[in-house]
Amino acid sequence: MSQMTDLNTILPDYLFEVSWEVCNKMGGIYTVVATKALNVKARMKEDHHILIGPDVWDAEGGPFFREDQSLFAGWRNALAEEGIRVRTGRWEIPGSPLAVLVDYKPHMGEADSILARLWEQYMVDSITGNYDYRTNAVFGYLAGKVVESFCRHNLTMRERVLAQFHEWQTGAGVLYLRSTELPIATAFTTHATVTGRCLAGNNCELYDKMVSYDGDQVAKRFCVSAMHSLEKKAAWNADVFTTVSDITAAECAQLLGRRVDVVTPNGFENSFTPADDYEYAVRRGAARNRLRQVASAMCGHAVPQDAVLVGIGGRYEYRNKGIDVFLDALGRLRNEGYDGREIHAFIMIPAGHCGADRALAVKVEEGRNVNYTTQVSHVLMYPEGDRITHRMQELRLDNSDGKVSVYFIPSYLNGDDGIFGMSYYDLLVGMDLAVFPSYYEPWGYTPLEALAFRVPTFTTSLAGFGLWVRDYYGERPYPGITVAERNDSNYHEVVDAVKARIEEIASLDAVTMERYMRNAREVADIALWDKQIEYYDEAYTKAFAKMFGRLDKKYKTNFNIDMSINNVAVNTPSWKSVMVTRHLPEAISGLETLSKNLWWCWNESAKALFKEIDPEIWHNHGHNPMAVLDLVSIKRFNQLAKDETFLAHLSQVMDEFNAYMAEKSKRTDPSVAYFCMEYGLDSSLKIYSGGLGLLAGDYLKETSDMNVNLVAVGFLYRYGYFDQILTPQGEQEARYQAQDFLKIPAEPARDAQGNWLTTTVNFPGRQVVARIWKVAVGRTDLYLLDTDFEANREDDRQITHQLYGGNWENRLKQELLLGVGGVRALRTLGLNPQIYHCNEGHAAFTGLERLREYIQNDGLNLRQALEVVRASSLFTTHTPVPAGHDAFDEGMLRQYIGHYPQRLGVSWETLMGLGKINGYDVNEKFSMSILAANISQNVNGVSMLHGKVSQDIFANMYPGYLPEELHVSYVTNGVHYPTWAAKEWKALHAKVFGPEFQTHHYDKACFGGVYKLSDSEVWDVRKILKKDLINTVKEKISNPDFGSHYTPRQIVTIKETLRDDVLTIGFARRFATYKRATLLFSDLDRLDAIVNNPEMPVQFIFAGKAHPADKAGQDLIKQIVDISKDPRFLGKIVFVPGYDITLAKRLVQGVDVWLNNPTRPQEASGTSGEKCSMNGVMHFSVLDGWWVEGYKEGAGWALPMERTYDDQGHQNDLDSATIYTTIENEIAPVYYDVDAKTGISERWVSYVKNTIAQVACNFTTNRMLTDYVNQYYLPQSHRFEEIAADGYREAKEIAQWKENVERVWNNISVVSYSQPESAYNLMPSSPLCSEVELYLAGLSPEDIGVEMLFCTRDSKGKLHIKAKTEFQQVSFDNGVAKYRTEVLPETTGMYQVATRIFPKNPKLPHRQDFGLVRWL
Repeated sequence: MSQMTDLNTILPDYLFEVSWEVCNKMGGIYTVVATKALNVKARMKEDHHILIGPDVWDAEGGPFFREDQSLFAGWRNALAEEGIRVRTGRWEIPGSPLAVLVDYKPHMGEADSILARLWEQYMVDSITGNYDYRTNAVFGYLAGKVVESFCRHNLTMRERVLAQFHEWQTGAGVLYLRSTELPIATAFTTHATVTGRCLAGNNCELYDKMVSYDGDQVAKRFCVSAMHSLEKKAAWNADVFTTVSDITAAECAQLLGRRVDVVTPNGFENSFTPADDYEYAVRRGAARNRLRQVASAMCGHAVPQDAVLVGIGGRYEYRNKGIDVFLDALGRLRNEGYDGREIHAFIMIPAGHCGADRALAVKVEEGRNVNYTTQVSHVLMYPEGDRITHRMQELRLDNSDGKVSVYFIPSYLNGDDGIFGMSYYDLLVGMDLAVFPSYYEPWGYTPLEALAFRVPTFTTSLAGFGLWVRDYYGERPYPGITVAERNDSNYHEVVDAVKARIEEIASLDAVTMERYMRNAREVADIALWDKQIEYYDEAYTKAFAKMFGRLDKKYKTNFNIDMSINNVAVNTPSWKSVMVTRHLPEAISGLETLSKNLWWCWNESAKALFKEIDPEIWHNHGHNPMAVLDLVSIKRFNQLAKDETFLAHLSQVMDEFNAYMAEKSKRTDPSVAYFCMEYGLDSSLKIYSGGLGLLAGDYLKETSDMNVNLVAVGFLYRYGYFDQILTPQGEQEARYQAQDFLKIPAEPARDAQGNWLTTTVNFPGRQVVARIWKVAVGRTDLYLLDTDFEANREDDRQITHQLYGGNWENRLKQELLLGVGGVRALRTLGLNPQIYHCNEGHAAFTGLERLREYIQNDGLNLRQALEVVRASSLFTTHTPVPAGHDAFDEGMLRQYIGHYPQRLGVSWETLMGLGKINGYDVNEKFSMSILAANISQNVNGVSMLHGKVSQDIFANMYPGYLPEELHVSYVTNGVHYPTWAAKEWKALHAKVFGPEFQTHHYDKACFGGVYKLSDSEVWDVRKILKKDLINTVKEKISNPDFGSHYTPRQIVTIKETLRDDVLTIGFARRFATYKRATLLFSDLDRLDAIVNNPEMPVQFIFAGKAHPADKAGQDLIKQIVDISKDPRFLGKIVFVPGYDITLAKRLVQGVDVWLNNPTRPQEASGTSGEKCSMNGVMHFSVLDGWWVEGYKEGAGWALPMERTYDDQGHQNDLDSATIYTTIENEIAPVYYDVDAKTGISERWVSYVKNTIAQVACNFTTNRMLTDYVNQYYLPQSHRFEEIAADGYREAKEIAQWKENVERVWNNISVVSYSQPESAYNLMPSSPLCSEVELYLAGLSPEDIGVEMLFCTRDSKGKLHIKAKTEFQQVSFDNGVAKYRTEVLPETTGMYQVATRIFPKNPKLPHRQDFGLVRWL
């Protein structure tokens, strides 16, 4: 940096400008920085003006930003290594300046340490700072670091560098750069002080009492101490402090205690105004025509060509922007008998709205609705609270007199508003007068813009621009603008001045009006940036002078350029994944088709076909057709292509497959989208871990068989679930093997041009891209998302590495990708299902994305969108304990979904309320299950008992109702018969179940056909399946790939001891403590007597995995392994390693009894026992989950439902003793009751037949899917169609009704209530009577229900409803409704009686859909 010898103008070589509004249009500062950029560009070298803003667009680019990754790529990568992510590109404004967007969200966790440093170094008092403050402070701090980093990596000591920071939001950047002592000059600009805004915005007398205000005290009064402190310290520590007008200069001196160094008035860039008189005339004519056309449609009469068109624009700040003055002036004109040319006033103030008024739009564009009139062009979101329309009504500005008409335009005029179809500027040019009678306007761009379009203007002396014009012109006339004197006490004089200005313009002839308009443009010209920039030059010069003095002219080489000798830098290669596939001979090409559709995995003919290719490869590779096709030699394929027998078999299977798939075209509505984190379809596709995945996989297969119109979404995991290995000590080790995506039944989903389809989700500062894969599950399509490829960062590639893997942040990423990315994937595929089914809360973000779609695409507000989303959403919970429901910290959520409130048009707290009981409680975690329940019309558990448990879990969401009243219901899980029934059973069942069974549309009574089978047929199948199991067990324990927990000698003993003619009891599942896997080992001596009983021996086979993070579960496995090595139990109790779907099938088909003993009621459903029942294997279980409904005497055994002891240890002892007794006295005697002649136990066979006929029939996915269709899919699809019809008319009506009820709910009061007496002697002739009178606060009696509950308490104090009666309305007068009821309880006793009122509407699906309740 060159040393200065005088204080002539010093301009920066590099200028950084930092603002929250860079590429982020929020207010006037955006205009300031954006319009100045073109002038700055002309004065500096190319790309030496760098603008820095926040990356609020989450890697989407944003509407004003065009990313260019080639810009400063090396520096950007270096910065990323420092932990700061930025995007470089161009700001899409005239001049296309270089912009750097800073990703601040990942650093929100560092906010405390950043604020602590600001306190330690500069005494910035951040203790009261809210989240918005912390966000801005972090951004500003990072922006300072970005400037520092850029200089260190790209500049030398020779360049003069200045960083200008706009507003308090960036003040931390000033302070950070100051702390580095780098030779970087800093400028801090406030456009309006924090405390000044507070005073003006709270109707305080800002100007008359200015000298009496103390900034620190004002900040405390309005709870903005943190913002004020940061602003004040930045002002005091910057090399130069500037502001935009003398008005704010006075604020700064008084409220910050710091006089500004330079007033830098804002300028204007005229590149978007008409270039010449011809263009001006054309644009003005078009604007006037459109304004008159819309005004005519709104007021109901033709607006004449000479009408005076008056407008006001800007932010909706009713007092500060002078909207109140404008309306009062119009009111005086109307009410004082104005009789000049017609005045048509347009209030162009954006406000919350729900889209264009459709009736008006039709009238404007099509000429229909000729009698329709309105004063508001768009449907206001909250009309009852709108100050503009209320004041219009008070002033009788109803457009009825035809002389003064007023129109409220509450939409951003961007050319796509639905009414005007023109931008604000394109309409502004058509005005005759623009009025901006501001009370608080530090500068005022709106009057300057109006002048630039030659529109005569009105403003006040409290607008910085107005004051500047008045000072500039002095005594010279300037008819193009009126600058009225305004202070704290002359409101009515300003109203009169506006009225006079309107009358003046209305009275002008054409020549005079032209003179006014030309002067308006002349006034604007004096504020062009090329004239105003000199003030910035002065400020920058002073900043450099201050910096030179501050650093004592000792400039160190702090911008280091690292140099290395003879070391050539080589960039890393850009690897790209390329998929290469095989090609089979044409004659057997059908094998490829079959292998890629999982239909084969439940079709015995198809499995036999693949086994025929090479039985050894088929067996050794887990029955995976893809592996078979990969590993078999070309020579073998060529042989098969000429093998007539094989070709005939292939032809038969292909005919069956093609006929099956042809039915897909006959699918009908409702269409359903199904979301789940895992799917257990087959061991060849490792995207599952346990019961949830296996259930989802079975469900998809059943939708295929029943031809239900369903599409599913999940993840393609690189590592799937782990393979289990057992060490010699019996410890479980998890081995993760990456899936080879070339050897799985999944194919890229492609568009018509062959491009691989992807979906995207916005994460902090970036977009994550997921490839879409398609898995054909018979007729049902499963789409899987995969982020593990080159388009993503390394940490984002890991999102789909592992099921339930990583930390909580990775879990949040997964669930966002599943929900948001899943919905977007469906849209990419051209799919818009009617029903969205979340299988567990993991997928609840589907609701968030769908809300965004309806709000952004269809113009609904949140309430309306919720009605539509809820009507079409279903949430199935599988979790029986509250702790099992995923929940995330609010701070983490802010990083990832902080942009959603803006997209939904709501506050952050409202968004949080969708996933919390109290959205304002920052300490409450955001529950995915609460979110799922809030965005779903129906919630269901997965068994009858679990439905009741779930009612308790969700009870705190609906405090006005008892748990048993909730809409939470159940559909008991089932299993896919063709997958889990052994082929031997399928052959027998096909003989006796009837022809309809093969169609998958059958009466479940057909399972009773098993009674037609002979005992020998049943017994023989059971023997075959047990023999297969025993052989599999022996093979598994002998394979060192699965473990070494048994020594070779022990393995020999096990093989010799384990028999296929011994009663075999199986226990296999995920090992968690509540499943009590070791309950059997409570009394080893008694167990010894059971297993070694010479007459009735029993053997136990255990298998299963524990989660790698569940040490207690792994300890259970080790304990079982240790006991199985005891000489008493060796070969009698065996733990089989390597548990997977293939082993599970062998177990549920081959054992005689399936043992299950969880701690009740922690088994939501459990499906392993259901799989057993398909194979005639009896269930012996605690009455928990599905077995509560499934248990039938003579078809299994059950431990008692009720607990005997509160102490779990005592209960475990009792349950284990019951297990021993039941095995000894009931199970073993029946099994060994073998007829000497037939060798068959007839009693045992009767149990087998009963199990299939009476149990299995009720627990298929066929029954389960039928329940879902009839209980949920069909009713919800019908309601969705009704609620979405006619532009979502019913959704809007329900939302409006709910809003109306909520608004007055607290105003409903009890006029009288005759409460029940404490004792009654009830007789039919003398029932209990009660009467309630309610003041309904404007509601109708039909809107309110009143009911009385009679409850009793159980032994634990829990209330249960015994009777419930609704009051009947008997009268309604003067807003007071009387309700009455008579009750006669069926039984006598002590009741808890209470009465409540609730909102009532026949269009609600159930009461909890609108959970307001008040107890009387």
